[in-house]
Amino acid sequence: MATMKAVCLERFGGPEALKVTELERREPGFGEVLIHVHAASVNPVDYKTRAGQYPQVTQDSLPRVLGRDISGTVESVGEGVTHFKAGDDVYALLDRDHGGYAQYVTLSAHLCAPKPVKLDHTAAAAVPLAAITAWQGLFDQGELMPGQRVLIHGGGGGVGHFAIQLAKSRGAEVVTTVSAEDKEFVQSLGADQVIDYKAEKFEEKVKDVDLVFDLVDGETQERSWQVLKDGGTLISTLSEPSSARAMEHHARATSYFAQANAQELRQIGKLIDEGKIRPHVEVTFPLERAAEAQRRLESAHTRGKVVLQVED
Repeated sequence: MATMKAVCLERFGGPEALKVTELERREPGFGEVLIHVHAASVNPVDYKTRAGQYPQVTQDSLPRVLGRDISGTVESVGEGVTHFKAGDDVYALLDRDHGGYAQYVTLSAHLCAPKPVKLDHTAAAAVPLAAITAWQGLFDQGELMPGQRVLIHGGGGGVGHFAIQLAKSRGAEVVTTVSAEDKEFVQSLGADQVIDYKAEKFEEKVKDVDLVFDLVDGETQERSWQVLKDGGTLISTLSEPSSARAMEHHARATSYFAQANAQELRQIGKLIDEGKIRPHVEVTFPLERAAEAQRRLESAHTRGKVVLQVED
């Protein structure tokens, strides 16, 4: 029986609940690929799951491997897989039944996309969940069109820094709220107007926004109604916006969870290879220090992404 090193969540709690262990390496079944993981991204969903904040993840489902996105090399393929072969470099947003904090992961081939040629595995692992979240929020949910103005709250973070670049690639005008320390960073990504949320009130700096993409929630979301044009759209990755407030503004408003979509991941990879978007990796940790990586993301200001590097 082949085994692999993995980081498991054995009980809900703080970062110390993550344990490095040896697990069985499952061979691919029909329609599946076995991926040798080179890097895995760390996302807020990971530490929220670890803390027991998702009702769909119960104590009975533990232990489990966390991690929603990876970059690696196909080790072997199961029957029925024709579009990938051993040796192919791929990246993927995993479904909720699989975890990326491991040396190997076996998953459905239809979740995978070719790794962007311009990126190494560390940078590629930073892309899937954050970039797909941004893509689906702006385009699938927000229906952002060329020439429209979008306000992105939290433009310096993992999802936000992709959202700025994707919106610009679509021909939109981008306004974003960030801390002062991230101003030059988001300007380098193409933001047209940058508002320091600590020193300025965004509702005094911008108006008639077609789309608000809310990555912050709370009173920031509530204040956003003041800048949304009549008939505009407010999309949140966090809490469901007020339906009453939406009616007042003849607006469309909703929250959503990102869904794995390899076709969108291929389109994102094309934009990366064309030089139109790029991931920013703030810091990396070895797999064995996944607890420290989560602690960093959870408690410190992070620009862009945190990534685990997986060694053999």
